[in-house]
Amino acid sequence: MTTLGSDPGTNASVAAFDEALEQLAVTHQSDPLAPNTQVLEAALPVMEAPGGLDALYARVPAMESKGVFANSDWDQPAILRPALAVRTLRQGAPPYTCIEALSELRLLAVAMGDYLHPGISAEQARHFLTQVTALNLDLLSGQMSEADRERPQRLGQIVNSLYQFLLNRLGYESILDSLVGEVQRLLAQRPIQTDSIKQMVSQIAKCLFDPEIETSGMDKAARLVSALFGPAAGCRDDPGFAVYGERLATMDEVALSAEAQAFASAMHGTGMVSPYHPLLLRHLRGYRDDLIPLALGLSITGNDALQSYHQLVLELIDQVVHPETCQAVYGLAMFLERGSLFTPPVASGLWRQLGLTLCPAASDRLSAVFGGAHPPRVYLLAGVLSLLGQPLGVGQGNNPTCQSVIGLSMWAFNDADFLLQLVAWAARDDDVMMRFEGQQITSQHLEAGLAKEPPTDVDPVSLILIPHLDRIYGEMGHLCGVRDDDLHRWINPEMYGWWVGQGFLSVISRETGKIHEYEQFIRHFYACYHPYYNGNIPVVHPQPAGIAVTDSGGRLVGRHAITILRVNLDREGEIRVYFFNPNNDSGQDWGQGINCSTQSNGERYGEASLLFAEFASRLCVFHFDPRELGDTSAVLEADIARATELGRNSWAVVYE
Repeated sequence: MTTLGSDPGTNASVAAFDEALEQLAVTHQSDPLAPNTQVLEAALPVMEAPGGLDALYARVPAMESKGVFANSDWDQPAILRPALAVRTLRQGAPPYTCIEALSELRLLAVAMGDYLHPGISAEQARHFLTQVTALNLDLLSGQMSEADRERPQRLGQIVNSLYQFLLNRLGYESILDSLVGEVQRLLAQRPIQTDSIKQMVSQIAKCLFDPEIETSGMDKAARLVSALFGPAAGCRDDPGFAVYGERLATMDEVALSAEAQAFASAMHGTGMVSPYHPLLLRHLRGYRDDLIPLALGLSITGNDALQSYHQLVLELIDQVVHPETCQAVYGLAMFLERGSLFTPPVASGLWRQLGLTLCPAASDRLSAVFGGAHPPRVYLLAGVLSLLGQPLGVGQGNNPTCQSVIGLSMWAFNDADFLLQLVAWAARDDDVMMRFEGQQITSQHLEAGLAKEPPTDVDPVSLILIPHLDRIYGEMGHLCGVRDDDLHRWINPEMYGWWVGQGFLSVISRETGKIHEYEQFIRHFYACYHPYYNGNIPVVHPQPAGIAVTDSGGRLVGRHAITILRVNLDREGEIRVYFFNPNNDSGQDWGQGINCSTQSNGERYGEASLLFAEFASRLCVFHFDPRELGDTSAVLEADIARATELGRNSWAVVYE
């Protein structure tokens, strides 16, 4: 194979790569599992050299046929995930960054029609690459961060060069389209934490206003940018807070009404709150309180709650609503819409929260994460409003605290006054009290649970409360000792509340650690939750359950706590399970064609859903009311066979 350029260094590097490639092919004839280490080492100098990426691009068929990607996830490009690819490229060790870069050159060749791969289509390859490049838009200008510059073996420069190589061939428009789609997909789930999403919108804004980038026709991108930086006429040009404040002072009633309506429309349309929105609310406060319902976009229900608890809502606005806590405006609006204030203890709990003195530990933790622009209690209050307004928007990030997070969601959804009590204990006393089978547990001096370090990439309530809940959950497990069933059977009703079903089934034997009576397990789940078999009884309260999460190849990732919210017909007349997944993104590909839907099958904000059999195929444990068990004998064998087949051919292989 000839080299491409006249640069001697490039020619020498490419020749060394070709030699390593041939040696790998020879070695694989006798040892199919031989590593590709020498090829990857030889590829790095080629990537650095002038014209090197072109040379590697031309060798994509040779790399594939000679086994560079064999015996690895990269051998199945259809299961690769853009978010993981980004981390591998930007943070991985040299061998992993290198093989990811080679894989993306391969996918580029597939996307451009220069190479036909049996495992992935040109359309799929292009979608993957546009996702990867969209998630790396900070490299758009060709500038590198300090972290990129400090990477060993000039990996930062290599990745930057690869990114420019991809951009030049894919075009900016497709990348922006992909990024806009990703932002809209995430916002459709209405997460409490929106900082990373707003950063992506900021990247979109930079592209739209860069004269070097062609962005004509990007209406969806412009609407996102407008919703964040200029949703109303008075701030359409993003003038800054001082100038916008001056403009508000000169507006008459008609102009203020138009501003209020525009802000509310943008907020409810996206779930994203502009930092200018609090300035309007604070201007209206005490001057035109009658326009506050319009600025919050309240319906009759929400306005009734506001008028019934007028002083409380105004006090919350006074204390909580600032540009730095702007997302709390959406939380407040949705909290009023949910009508939770019509439960008297909730209003009392919020008055207590407004006057709460935080302990030093809670104050220090909040200040360390959210900064010092406002007192720590302001950030905590903002977090409380967001959680009460968006019970399905709380997420755990990368922390192993799903058990605790589903508790926050269930209490915010179903028992808000209890949640406020827990927050008060944790924030004021640095302690939380619960009972387990008659024994009192206090969290303050317990050892850490699953999370050995307190989480920091979470919302304010989770930051304060999750460490306590995590320790309590672990202590309940310790108090269980050795029992004849999965410990969640006893812990969940004590931890979460009386509404957790006293019936319980696990598909994994406590004694053997293996799958047992799988068909009977699935049969009971259908009889308990499927409306065709349980007498059409709805899910009254959220029920905790355990699922086996799989990757896009159907392989087990780990067990995970979720809550079953409801079971209903979707728009196609199919029965679906709607559930809360405490990850920050519920739209996951679990393999075997099982893709968690978040917005296209009748989901409410924050819900994920799957067809009933698909959900059942990933189920490990569930609670139910034994007095409301349906007719197990009526469950169709075809339904049971479908769910068990999907399970046995994926995660259950590990437990057989």
